[in-house]
Amino acid sequence: MTLPRPSPQQLAVSAVAGLASALIAYSALFVRGDLGGVMAYLRERGAVRRLEAAGADAAALSAARAHLRELGQRVGDPAFAAQTLPLALLLGLVVAVLAWRFFGRRERAQARPDIQERMLLRLAHRLGGRFTLGQLHEISPLTEAQAREVTARMVERGQLQRDGEGYRLS
Repeated sequence: MTLPRPSPQQLAVSAVAGLASALIAYSALFVRGDLGGVMAYLRERGAVRRLEAAGADAAALSAARAHLRELGQRVGDPAFAAQTLPLALLLGLVVAVLAWRFFGRRERAQARPDIQERMLLRLAHRLGGRFTLGQLHEISPLTEAQAREVTARMVERGQLQRDGEGYRLS
């Protein structure tokens, strides 16, 4: 059995989803899920930057930076994050596979005739009940071949009638 060749979009979406998930999982593990600690660190970093911008003396800046460094070491746990890196990568791989399968299934799915026919009927009503294949191809996402196929099916069933170069609703 040969597998269908993946599209570049499918590869890109899967890779981005997997890598982003792995990075988010690693980040959450790095801080042991302590988002309050992350916010405290960010607030403190902002305070240090404001001190620098205000031109505070060297002793105050040094003390603020030392406090920021201590807070960062208390919030983050690099050893734990390194131990759980395989877990983050596994989570990223699972998300990438799910994105691959979902995107691939949607990409390989055949267009449903009933949806195409409903779309054609709505477009025909908007155009006053009369349209040409050229109008249909321009306005709708249908290809020219799909538009011919849908109109032929609907003419067979009596939902449309030929009207010179175009079609009209029955």
